[in-house]
Amino acid sequence: MNASQRIAVVTGAGSGIGRAVALTLSGAGWTVVLAGRRAGALESAAAGAGPGEAVCAPADVTDPRAVTALFADVRDRFGRLDLLFNNAGTFGPGSVPVEELAYEDWRGVVDVNLTGAFLCAQAAFRLMKEQDPQGGRIINNGSVSAHSPRPHSVAYTATKHAVTGLTKSLSLDGRPYRIACGQIDIGNAATDMTERMRHGVLQASGATAVEPVMDAADVARTVLHMAELPLDANVQFATVMATAMPYVGRG
Repeated sequence: MNASQRIAVVTGAGSGIGRAVALTLSGAGWTVVLAGRRAGALESAAAGAGPGEAVCAPADVTDPRAVTALFADVRDRFGRLDLLFNNAGTFGPGSVPVEELAYEDWRGVVDVNLTGAFLCAQAAFRLMKEQDPQGGRIINNGSVSAHSPRPHSVAYTATKHAVTGLTKSLSLDGRPYRIACGQIDIGNAATDMTERMRHGVLQASGATAVEPVMDAADVARTVLHMAELPLDANVQFATVMATAMPYVGRG
């Protein structure tokens, strides 16, 4: 491996925030491993990458064996890992009251948003601890829901609060090994997952309202800034949101 080559793994890289971050990192010269369940979407994203190398790695983050294989391949191919953007996530079923949420739907959100994030962080941590020179950075995709819920979002909100605990624990446990961990909490980036914001979503007041969104590229630039800090500096938590979204304030 070229000593100046920087290696990143981005999960959920086939669309949305993951795709935007993968392309932004690649545009800044990073070698990016695009991980996700849909091979076609990964290949489409990788086609827009450059000048850094882009490698497609179909993988399901909820499968421990698939995650182990993903990071083993990174180690064997590149010899090290400098960044994990732990991004794969799902809202689950939309606007389902807590008393009606099926166990299977709850479990599906937990498996992706929390267990998947843990499995990838654990594998990245092991690799970063063992490599020479030691260290690296993990950035977890939280959400403004890690601070404040939307109505009828118990599974998503609970997992994003848990991601904050994961971030803090990784930050503490990573100190001896030069492994930095931070979290980006995103509000209303324009992706397929937030398309409903343009048509009206339930508010805390019980009303339905259209909400503003922002370009996912604005999020990606923030991740790039966090990623390119030296390992003796860390953005512990960053919030990037559409300026006028109904997050700060009442109702």
